[in-house]
Amino acid sequence: MLVPATVAPADLPGFVRHALRAHNIDGLWLTIPHKSAMFSLLDRCDPLGTVAQAVNAARRNADGSLEGALFDGLGFVKSLDGFGVEPRGARALVVGAGGAGVAIAVSLAERGVRSLALYDLDPARCCGVVARIRAAWPTLDVGVATSADPAGHDLVVNASPLGLKDSDPLPFDAARVDAGAAVVDILMKNQPTPLLRACKARGVRAFPGYEMLIRQAPDYLAFFGFHELASAVQEDPSEVREFFQPR
Repeated sequence: MLVPATVAPADLPGFVRHALRAHNIDGLWLTIPHKSAMFSLLDRCDPLGTVAQAVNAARRNADGSLEGALFDGLGFVKSLDGFGVEPRGARALVVGAGGAGVAIAVSLAERGVRSLALYDLDPARCCGVVARIRAAWPTLDVGVATSADPAGHDLVVNASPLGLKDSDPLPFDAARVDAGAAVVDILMKNQPTPLLRACKARGVRAFPGYEMLIRQAPDYLAFFGFHELASAVQEDPSEVREFFQPR
């Protein structure tokens, strides 16, 4: 059973400490703005979360330790499999270095992209994760992009909030996307987003973000010990997809 909680960033450490004292609360699912802040509260973390320094799930183990894991990037690369987009060997650009963007960048590195560029309006947000990706995958061509120009990339990901409102500017110029490239806009709301509409008007392959959430559901369930349910959802995610797809 999931119970939503609205927690101010400054209150997160106290909330985690007190909530997990309850014997019927075994863990937490995290969303913005808490994915990065939760990392510093953990005793252990999975490898992807450690490189990204962000998590979207934390569980209390039998010994009382708090362990975290990051699933956004796993869900993203699994969604690429479903879309028929091969990340291995691709030149990838991720626009937006928040928790989801960093998670996607790390998982793309793990899946063997040829090159990886990370862009954010605040370049300093990219520098730390780029350094950690280089340390984990020393042969990968990875760096901080100086602009969000999608030209020259095979896979372009919008992980910024631009597009939540129709009045937002596009996160990048859809006219600059290379022929044959694929675009993924991970925004869950306002579907199809202005970026998806602009790409499809040009005939560019463009995909929505809710599939990323659907594909990570089995990993969440397994992390919290629901292995049979995780296997069932992995085999047939139709019920989860029906819930998340826009109507």
